[in-house]
Amino acid sequence: MFIHNFKYAFKTLFRNKMLIFWTFAFPIILGTFFNLAFSNIENSEKLKIIDIAIVNNEDFQNNEMFKEAFKNLSDEKNEDRLFNTQYVTEEKAKELLENNEITGYIILDEETPKVVVNTSGINETIFKYVTEEITQTAEIVKTMAQEEIAKEMMAGNYQIDYQKIYQNIQDRVQNQEANIKNVSNSNLSYTMIEFYTLIAMACLYGGILGMVAINQNLPNMSSNGKRVAVSPTVKGKLVLSSVLASYITQLIGLLLLFLYTIFVLKVDYGDNLPLIITLAMTGSLAGLTMGIAIGTLLKSNENVKTGILISITMLGCFLSGMMGITMKYIVDKNIPIINKINPASMITDGFYSLYYYDTLDRYFLNVGSLLIFAFIMISISYLSLRRQKYDSI
Repeated sequence: MFIHNFKYAFKTLFRNKMLIFWTFAFPIILGTFFNLAFSNIENSEKLKIIDIAIVNNEDFQNNEMFKEAFKNLSDEKNEDRLFNTQYVTEEKAKELLENNEITGYIILDEETPKVVVNTSGINETIFKYVTEEITQTAEIVKTMAQEEIAKEMMAGNYQIDYQKIYQNIQDRVQNQEANIKNVSNSNLSYTMIEFYTLIAMACLYGGILGMVAINQNLPNMSSNGKRVAVSPTVKGKLVLSSVLASYITQLIGLLLLFLYTIFVLKVDYGDNLPLIITLAMTGSLAGLTMGIAIGTLLKSNENVKTGILISITMLGCFLSGMMGITMKYIVDKNIPIINKINPASMITDGFYSLYYYDTLDRYFLNVGSLLIFAFIMISISYLSLRRQKYDSI
């Protein structure tokens, strides 16, 4: 009887056009729009190599700190290089800047650098900031060298190798200094944030399947439910087979979504794809049980229940960052309890933890939270079903 009802429920779900649309088609359509909307934004915001020039005068040649710093930041062998640097005369640098061939140029007067630019912008700001950082580092090296020389002289050592002291301190400072790299490509992108929330939405939309499955076994919701109520079969097995059919249907929808985003939209989920799929399966279970709970608690017709479930799902996705990537941060900062009980937020937070953290502690915390949420929903559904009685069917 279990197998027979499982097959029946499975076929019934696939014949329901509304379910097929919300479970299979809608996430794919939305994912396509996300890809079209955000891919160009990311390309425009990608940090590009900045064209600059340095006046190759005697002061620059004598400043080892500036020479080494800009050599490293302009090394063509380094894929994260920040600058494309030309070493020219002052006249040539002015000509390049006037023709907009460079963002700006540096001219050193003794140990003081002067940054020359025509306009204010992101590239100009980065250029000035890097120059200021190198200048500050040079001052630190100079101060530390003076202190080291003073210590040697106080100790009675007057045969001081000034060049060696300076070089040792310079090497020490450079080793401690964080290198400036272009990591704009590896930052969590707008597109990935939207796709994480899309997966969360697809997981929670499985609640529609769970709600339809439970409605098929409620006497006040369908003819099949009336037959189930008066039949001598074990009701628990019938409900369980219907729920299992719904869960498998939902997993098929998620599989299609993953295949479409990976092979058609070329979404890169990184090296943690098995963990992402595991999290999505857990989230699907949470969404399914939420649909079952709504189906058993509400006494309305199926359309009203569906509308309420979709509204709850979209609200949860909105609070987790689907319509605005800063919304999740705002909620976490001001009303953190909401995202702690929001299954969409649990799913997206699990995805973020895989990206940002080296350990899986927070990931498993979110998986555990989803399982607890699912258990609570199942318990509510069970207690609600036990209290339901019908005077007539």
